[in-house]
Amino acid sequence: MEQRRILLVDDNPNDVELALTVLRESGEHQQVFHNVTVASSGAEAIALLNASGTSNLLPDVILLDLKMPQMDGLAVLDAIRATVRTRDIPVVMLTTSGEPRDISDSYAHGASAYVIKPLDFTQFREAMTTITAFWTQLNRRPNLR
Repeated sequence: MEQRRILLVDDNPNDVELALTVLRESGEHQQVFHNVTVASSGAEAIALLNASGTSNLLPDVILLDLKMPQMDGLAVLDAIRATVRTRDIPVVMLTTSGEPRDISDSYAHGASAYVIKPLDFTQFREAMTTITAFWTQLNRRPNLR
């Protein structure tokens, strides 16, 4: 079974638990083991990325919430894109905001994709399955430094 690393950055424990449940289920269905690391704040996410040691330990994709206290998703995205070692990691903004300004700002700061979290569990499961299948199996990216 293949292993894919995912960094989930979200300050809402309910959203984290829901995402972990779906990622576990979708990984079994896709014959992939999703090694998910959770950061409950932007600062924690940056610390985890900086502590990852070798490029082999960096995540294959980062699922990043936009609206977080202290360090919001855009600030995290800026920090990721500012570092040579992490700038090529795909970052999917996974948020409840559908505001046009949030969408355009996310892309302007270097987001790879922008997904609005569906409120319905079935739709959320489908969205997460699609996101992880694309970014961890189909997408090809340059080797990270």
